[in-house]
Amino acid sequence: MGTPTIESEEHRALRKAVAALGARYGRDYFTRVVAEGTHTDDLWAEAAKLGYLGVNLPEEHGGGGGGIVELSIVLEELGAAGCPLLMMVVSPAICGTVIARFGTEEQKRTWLPGLADGSRKMAFGITEPDAGSNSHRITTTARKEGGDWVLNGRKVFISGVDIADATLIVGRTEDARTGRLKPCLFIVPRDTPGFGRSPIAMELSAPEKQFELTLDEVRLPADALVGDEDAGLLQLFAGLNPERIMTAAFALGMGRYALGRAVDYAGTRQVWKEPIGAHQAVAHPLAQAHIELELARLMMQKAAHLYDAGDDLGAGEAANMAKYAAAEAAVHAVDQAVHTLGGNGLTQEYGLASMITAARVARIAPVSREMILNFVSHQSLGLPKSY
Repeated sequence: MGTPTIESEEHRALRKAVAALGARYGRDYFTRVVAEGTHTDDLWAEAAKLGYLGVNLPEEHGGGGGGIVELSIVLEELGAAGCPLLMMVVSPAICGTVIARFGTEEQKRTWLPGLADGSRKMAFGITEPDAGSNSHRITTTARKEGGDWVLNGRKVFISGVDIADATLIVGRTEDARTGRLKPCLFIVPRDTPGFGRSPIAMELSAPEKQFELTLDEVRLPADALVGDEDAGLLQLFAGLNPERIMTAAFALGMGRYALGRAVDYAGTRQVWKEPIGAHQAVAHPLAQAHIELELARLMMQKAAHLYDAGDDLGAGEAANMAKYAAAEAAVHAVDQAVHTLGGNGLTQEYGLASMITAARVARIAPVSREMILNFVSHQSLGLPKSY
């Protein structure tokens, strides 16, 4: 759809260039990869070669020196072309950001160049089977043993572990002063003994698979800990805010793609004298979906700018709102697109029906819309908690 006028000339040029890359691959490529059970390696490699995957990472470590503003543009435009790269949410946005902000110099040298040029990937492990959206109930623990860390626990719905060189695991360590558990982040290489994974069967058409992880006495060296042991919560949210912003970008791209297909169809499908798009019962819902997507994009841009400016508190509120708005807009856009095409909307030829399930992911992950409403009611409005 239209390009926002609030973007700089540089950002508009980036958006145009990424859109051109996406158009060379498109939905047919994405659908074929899913059907073959393979991965979007070709697109990933070309996006990396052009500097898009690491656009948010520091220049001294091979990145583009930009921020989440630029990275969200890349993901949104690839999604709008029908070929989103989900691992962008995880590898450069979450893991790359956390390591760039809080990692040791050795961790930066080891991981950031590979994350920037696409030669290495990282997954992110926070969700647990019994914790749900309550991160305070995370039971994956890390204990010190000699000079090492030993991790035990389980994770679920972790994307792309099979193609990631390592997973950034959120565990909890004991605070020596209070005895309470506090969050910490650890880099766990894929082949570490005791680090097991099993695929989760999903009713979702995506190249990236979901996994359950088990950590059974996983022994890690001291330098596997990312950042300061006492700053775990700050470091955690340094990754979660970009995750929400990038999820919004993912949803916006998906919604734009579906809406574009519906608009093309409504403009050419002729049952009576005029194309069906001339009828307000068809045109108005599509116009409404477009408005909702544009509004959600503005909130995403606000969140990304706040984050890149270092306003973590303001970015936290805006990122949650952006993720909520984009998810709702995407679900509505996909649903309306399918409805506009009628029976054709359910065919494999048009490829929209599979997006019904995919669009709902943005409502559920990485945090449910209900938990976002809780956040806004408590943090923004000052209302009391019920839990």
